[in-house]
Amino acid sequence: MSHDEELHHASPREKLVRMANQIGTFFQSKPHAEGVAGVAEHINKFWEPRMRRQFFEIVDAGGGKLLPIVLDAAQTIRRPGPAEIPPAQLAG
Repeated sequence: MSHDEELHHASPREKLVRMANQIGTFFQSKPHAEGVAGVAEHINKFWEPRMRRQFFEIVDAGGGKLLPIVLDAAQTIRRPGPAEIPPAQLAG
């Protein structure tokens, strides 16, 4: 199975972990504190509340296959509040 096929067949949770780890891998070349801050800044800027909510479901369940740099960044990633989640998603 090719890389694209693997990604196509991955669950939404697996795709989210993969994206977070890609960000983490990029920032691993920086000094640790700078890399952690970079991961958090990127996720805070570019991930919509729904994605961050799913991210924290993974983190709260033990982190799964998230890289250590991503787990360290979770401390400064904004948890979406109820006002940030559309009403349709709150009901479901």
